Amino acid sequence: MTILPLDLAANATPEALHAFLAQCQAVAVRTGRPQLVSISLQVDALDPLAVLESIFEPDEPHFYTERPDLETAIAGAEVAVEFETRGPDRFAAVQRWIDGVLERTLAVGAVDAPFGGPHFFASFAFGDEVEAGEPFPAARVFVPRWQVARAGAVTTAVANLLVAPDADLAALAGRVWNAHEKFRGFEYVKGEGALADGTHRSNGTDETYKSHESGDYRAAVARALERIAAGEFSKIVLARARDLAAGGPLHPLRLLNGLRQRFPSCYAFSLANGRGQSFIGASPERLVRVSKGVLETEALAGSIRRGGGASEDAALAAELRHSDKDLREQQLVVEAITNRLAQLGLKPEFSPQPGVRRLANVQHLHTPVRAVLPASVRLLEAVAALHPTPAVGGTPQAAAVAHIRELEGFPRGLYAGALGWLNARGGGEFFVGLRSALVDGARARLYAGAGIVAGSVPENEFAETELKFKAMEDALLSA
Repeated sequence: MTILPLDLAANATPEALHAFLAQCQAVAVRTGRPQLVSISLQVDALDPLAVLESIFEPDEPHFYTERPDLETAIAGAEVAVEFETRGPDRFAAVQRWIDGVLERTLAVGAVDAPFGGPHFFASFAFGDEVEAGEPFPAARVFVPRWQVARAGAVTTAVANLLVAPDADLAALAGRVWNAHEKFRGFEYVKGEGALADGTHRSNGTDETYKSHESGDYRAAVARALERIAAGEFSKIVLARARDLAAGGPLHPLRLLNGLRQRFPSCYAFSLANGRGQSFIGASPERLVRVSKGVLETEALAGSIRRGGGASEDAALAAELRHSDKDLREQQLVVEAITNRLAQLGLKPEFSPQPGVRRLANVQHLHTPVRAVLPASVRLLEAVAALHPTPAVGGTPQAAAVAHIRELEGFPRGLYAGALGWLNARGGGEFFVGLRSALVDGARARLYAGAGIVAGSVPENEFAETELKFKAMEDALLSA
């Protein structure tokens, strides 16, 4: 990426913008290749989700993620450039495409600001391939036409556009200038409820929705336990899919607002394909984060409910910390993560004893893992090495994952996949697509899973998935 030493903010006029784009077009003419032009600007404080909701269009792709407790959020919409692929080489193929785009990127403005410069929003399905008719591909990455992000008190807006040798500069300049003016004095559009037409729901009861689920989860767990006893694998994660039908079209971003309020320590997220379907959720699990040469990941396994009061909550946490079944499940995840990082040449650091991470409705065993990331290892290499972790797949990975589709009875798509973003400096963050729902018009498919190991009890695993379903159902019913 080439960073141009220009200060467009010092001479912010349509004429200056047109002159700058003419310089970019000259580069495109000279090289014979379109240039991705990225213009960054620090603006007054904005809520990226509110901005995205105000200009939401069902036929435009978008990506949004937020960690409210860390005061970070980033949103991007529309497409400047994009790429799709599939197969076992999909992570490396996406990295090669990103590298190619950055070779022909011209950046200007507040590039060094938090979330400055072009960002690449990527989604990887659970598997290397997806089934026919799935709304999202096995791997997709795009640079949005616009993005807005918040890091603490700093808000950065970025406009990205592709300047071809024969581009209509007047049209491009007009589009960027309009966006510039909008973000400098953004006016939110008021909306109510979670229905796409903005109307209120008649009530917040279960009568608003019709629910359907196929398959016998307890029986699937029992079959998995038989295979564990036979030595085929030591752990497998099995999920359920529950379909809900609402009385009218659902607005994914208004549903998401409820999730981020309920789960401030989770990754609230929304990914739209531009054809009407959105994948939303509040994931508790970081897959990998890279910042300033340090990689962070975590093992998150074992679950128990929250208590009704402080004493009960503490007692349940103690029960979780001393549960042989849950500790074994957690150890499998820790060992797999650290071994995979070691194979990349990293030296992972972690505590031998897991802590307890408390969410609004559930508690998990939790082990943070960090390692110095050498320049020779790229972020997506780490993502490829870690995905899927035993927390969403199983152990040994290949043996367990091979049986998931057969036992679950439905395609996972993006559920338990890897979603996140990368910047031009090699940093980025990916999380696991958990506590999630696929929203399509008036329908929503909810997902919830549990890890099955020797000693698992089908009825208990069913109860755990019910607890996880409740988070998404409450968000839908109360929106």
